[in-house]
Amino acid sequence: MGSFAPHETTRPTFLTVPGLGGSGPSHWQTLWERSRPGTMRADLGMWHTPHRNSWVTRLDLAIRQAEAPVILIAHSLGCLAVAWWAELSPQPYGWPVAGALLVAPADVDRVGVQDELRGFAPSPHTPLPFPSIVVASNDDPWITIDRAHSLAANWGSHFIDIGEQGHINAASGLGMWPEGQELLDRVVAATIDGSGRTRTPGDAHAMLRRSDAPRAMSDPADEPFATMAPAALRQGFAAGR
Repeated sequence: MGSFAPHETTRPTFLTVPGLGGSGPSHWQTLWERSRPGTMRADLGMWHTPHRNSWVTRLDLAIRQAEAPVILIAHSLGCLAVAWWAELSPQPYGWPVAGALLVAPADVDRVGVQDELRGFAPSPHTPLPFPSIVVASNDDPWITIDRAHSLAANWGSHFIDIGEQGHINAASGLGMWPEGQELLDRVVAATIDGSGRTRTPGDAHAMLRRSDAPRAMSDPADEPFATMAPAALRQGFAAGR
């Protein structure tokens, strides 16, 4: 198992991994790229005609070119690109990819899936070799909440249901999505311990499932989540560990 330099001196590189069509100017991924230090987009190319092996190869190149440790921030079909990268490019736990935030994964296995997504089926079942959170919405037109939970279980990811937020994209009106930023911070905290060493899988999972929910989830005064009832938020470690 590798180790990180002390957290104070080694900052992760954040790579966003958009889905089909890329992420437009008002998408939270794009806004994070503009505002969060050390955040850049993995250029997978072929955004409207994705090809699994091409995307995985270009994601691998982006990871290798980035300064490790790397935190992946994926959305929709980008989550499947991450899962396939982990399947086809094995790594030691937590290095060079230290963690991932996987938002609104697309269900590429569903009946009648569109042609652009079909090439990413079947969804990998291999646990990811880094701590991760899967975030899903219970009214996402691209995946049911139960299917999203199943993917999280297969990947060994912590699972969070944020209520009715559609595909958790620009159309959801999330702006900078402060809730998501706090979840990303939780992923970062789960990657290393106080001495700067890679956390064991058990310790990382414990950090991800800690009971204190992000402030933006629990405070109804926070915009744009003021209309989200706290009861709508379910979180649990999907793998049951």
